[in-house]
Amino acid sequence: MTHCHPYLHTIFKVSEKYFGRVFTEDQLAKFKARCYKQIRGDKRNTIDQFISLYCSTVKDMFQANYTEIDHRLAGFLESDKSKMKILWGNCLDFMKSMKSESVQLMVTSPPYYNARDYSNWDNLDDYLIEMESIIKESFRVLDNHRPFVFNVGDIFDNDHKHTRSSWGKRRIPLGAYFTSMFENIGFHFVDDFIWDKGEVQSQRHKNGVNPFPLYQYPVNCYEHIFVFYKHRLDETLYPCPICGCLKVNGNAYSGVGVKSWECKNLDCMERSEGNRGKRFSYRSYVMNGLKSNCNIIEADLLKVWRRDLVQFPPVIKINCNGENSIGHTAPYPREIPVYATKVFSGLGETVLDPFAGSFTTAIEATKLGRHGVGIELNKELFRESILANVSNQISHGPIYSKKPWIEYDYAS
Repeated sequence: MTHCHPYLHTIFKVSEKYFGRVFTEDQLAKFKARCYKQIRGDKRNTIDQFISLYCSTVKDMFQANYTEIDHRLAGFLESDKSKMKILWGNCLDFMKSMKSESVQLMVTSPPYYNARDYSNWDNLDDYLIEMESIIKESFRVLDNHRPFVFNVGDIFDNDHKHTRSSWGKRRIPLGAYFTSMFENIGFHFVDDFIWDKGEVQSQRHKNGVNPFPLYQYPVNCYEHIFVFYKHRLDETLYPCPICGCLKVNGNAYSGVGVKSWECKNLDCMERSEGNRGKRFSYRSYVMNGLKSNCNIIEADLLKVWRRDLVQFPPVIKINCNGENSIGHTAPYPREIPVYATKVFSGLGETVLDPFAGSFTTAIEATKLGRHGVGIELNKELFRESILANVSNQISHGPIYSKKPWIEYDYAS
């Protein structure tokens, strides 16, 4: 029988008085038992396994604080992550039933205010209130120090706040409204890529008969691709990544919402000339955990997105026969989820699109070795066309012949 490395005893001895700031006596006893049962290998492997087990235990404890979990749904999401998950129902209902911080990346394009017959609100305020409730729940479900990539365009419509006549139409800056909303909820604005959609086809606002001041308005030919980060302030003690011990003190924040720590173990293998210990944060754990060959991002992709002005055409959904080849009226280009998935997530991690539509995000995430999950409200309208699209994109075969997806209906 293989026994644990003696250094595990050292970790527990050095960390003894610090464990009380994280665990109860009963929790600590169970954690120690798991460590002695599971951790094997040399000193470095012992440290790495201890840190991994410690972080997963702390996360389990945090997730247990949320009591509205639907365990049947949780089991479904945790099963066979090689298959794409299709969730039919209201995204707010689904997310309220999910574990806290169980998704590593969110990528979506929301339903634009009254832009489709199947998604209408009485006025702009009602729309923004509903979106706010969804983004609040997204904040809880998204893992800490992880991004939400949000594609939205400013639109020309009537906000129905003053009049319902055609004279009430105006440019509605959805991008500005959503930026304010995300930050008020607790997200941090990081980037705004401007998606240049190319030459405009519309003749609206051209006003060639009046080439005079105050008559001219440009036609919208861009959309926003926002990157918002979640940084929930977490003051849980985390072990030093060098020695694995929990003998650490709080340090200055390495960013807004990012708590930093400094190792105080004088026997740690890495100390500065001034005898300062290793400085680190939980966010550095997250980032270093993605440093592997399987997560290398190709230079060509980074070059395309090096500037925050990117150009690619919108999706052409009507084929030469006048048919909608996608099956959904509001698909968005694969370039967005491909970039987001490769740059903001690692192999095997969960990528969620709460407004899945044609399931472009979930499809591309699955193809890239992630666990793609999409939520779509309009099952009756789009199920057959969506399944055909998923089958064609992932399994390249007739629908239902080889299912690369699993479905879950909230109503069932």
